[in-house]
Parts: sequence; structure tokens; C-alpha cells
Amino acid sequence: IASLSIVSIKTTISLLCNTTHSEVKMIGVKHFIHVISLVTLLCISAKASNFGVTNARPRCFSSSLISQLRGGDATSRPYLPYTLAIRDSIMIAHSFHNNPNFGPAGGLHGATYTVDVEFASKELHPECNWVIDIGAASEMVADVLKQYNYKNLDDVFGEEVMTTTEFMCKAVFDGIVQKLKDKQVISDGDENLFEGWIKVTLWESHKAWASFEGPAS
Repeated sequence: IASLSIVSIKTTISLLCNTTHSEVKMIGVKHFIHVISLVTLLCISAKASNFGVTNARPRCFSSSLISQLRGGDATSRPYLPYTLAIRDSIMIAHSFHNNPNFGPAGGLHGATYTVDVEFASKELHPECNWVIDIGAASEMVADVLKQYNYKNLDDVFGEEVMTTTEFMCKAVFDGIVQKLKDKQVISDGDENLFEGWIKVTLWESHKAWASFEGPAS
């Protein structure tokens, strides 16, 4: 099927389009519809073949394309099958400094974020069979969130900063990466060894959330 050329398919479509009403009645409506459906499938198949994806596997996009979509090879997430996630929460107050783009949210208001931090790695720790020590990870996440919990983010970051959910994801991410460095978790021979990727997600509600991710080093 994939070997059919686009030209031959166009020719077939042209013949079908010029089929008269009486001819349709002769071959039968159901059979005619079946032929139209088959030609449609042929078109899709030929176009796919033309772009070299006829035999594509479920991973339809090349790694280079994914890298471009994610901002380049240096920051694209590699294949890391093992994950450990920590969930916590913070209650904050903030405003968007009466910026009209934020509508009613421009003024001072409160928010409760559910915070998910995912640690991903290529392999498990050779001795402990973990991605990262769950106790150490929980402690680090809690320590970072203490900086913001029950705080007015306008006071923490200043009056000119729009502390959006996206912005806060990056702030939490940076804090966790710094905690990892401070604790020297990323070091050979340490039982808390972690080398991989971190993704921080802040849930505003069950309908809206944001995330930021990147390498742990």
C-alpha cells in the first residue's frame, strides 16, 4: 500500500469524483463508500511513507525534535526509567502588584500549593537499590518549602516580581539543587548518591498546575 505514489492516488480520486449518480447506483452505495474509505487510507499511508514514518514505532518523534521542543540538547531530559516522588504543600500569600493582566488576582490573595518533586535516574543505587534516600529527599524538599510556607511572597521576592506558579516551580527547583550540593549528595561513594533529573510541579488546584524540570547538577 505504502508503495503507491501520490500521483496514482490523485488519479483514482479524480475518477471517483467524476463518477455519475447512475454509476454509483450500479456499483452500490455501500461498495462506493468502501472504495472512498480505502482511497482515504491510501492517501494517509502514502503521505506517511513520504515522510518516512510508515513503520514508525510509538515513539514517533525523534530525540532531536524533542530536544528542540524542550529548548536544546543541553537541557532535554534523557531516558530515565526510575523515579521517586515526594509530595508536600505550602500556604502562601502574594499579589501580582495590581497588574491588569492578572485580573482579580492582581491584588493580594492566598494560595495553597500541593508540591510534587520527582527525582529520576538512569539506574538504582548499586547498594541500596533506590533512586535517592526518601528520608533525605523529604527533608530537602521540606527545608526548601520552609522559605515560603506561611509567607507573603511579595516580601520574599520583592514588589516587582510576579510570583506566578511557573516562577515558584523554578524557585523550588533551584532550592533543591542547591540543597543537594550543600549536602554533597552528588558525590562518589556517598550512600545518598543521586545523579539524574528533577521535576517540580506545583498544583494550584485539580484543574491547573505548572512545572519546571532540569538536571540535578
